[in-house]
Amino acid sequence: MKRHAPATERNREPLLAVLREVLPPQGTLLEVASGTGQHAVFFAQAFPGLSWQPTDADPEALESIAAWRSEAALPNLREPLRLDATADTWPVDFADAILCVNMIHISPWSSCQGLLRGAARILPPGGRLVFYGPFFVEGRATAPSNLAFDASLRERDPAWGVRELGAVTQEALQQGLVHERSVDMPSNNLTVVFRKQPPTPKP
Repeated sequence: MKRHAPATERNREPLLAVLREVLPPQGTLLEVASGTGQHAVFFAQAFPGLSWQPTDADPEALESIAAWRSEAALPNLREPLRLDATADTWPVDFADAILCVNMIHISPWSSCQGLLRGAARILPPGGRLVFYGPFFVEGRATAPSNLAFDASLRERDPAWGVRELGAVTQEALQQGLVHERSVDMPSNNLTVVFRKQPPTPKP
């Protein structure tokens, strides 16, 4: 049942360094598309004050997450839940922060849109949504590896592909989520942080 992704072992330390700067010390963290469950265990250990809620849409991924969770036996790591980012309702109705690693390029654009809508629904004002993965950035030279990766993704599924950061940022802004920062990561990836704006005061 327990699956293993080598990339998770490689990117977890650099990602942890950024998460220490942007995640709250306490509260509930919703991880969307937890995959194998390796990140959930590692980050739940690193943030004992956060109640870590892993999720995924894939039944096999949920089994793997459950297996990693059972082995780790961490008090702050919750049982995994099935979550479809495109759904209008999620099994979690509140989170202090949201983390999504390596999802939006291996799913349709509608999944990214749904994730942003869901984040706007359940985050408090000032709450952060954190993405990790490859992005194309306007005005910045694209690494050949990301171009090749994008081509291979689109061969597998035309709805997949490396996303333009500008398009994601614009979509996020429509949901009241502002781009706070982007941090360069190994292997030409980015950690991108969005923050939910407080409601606009009525005149």
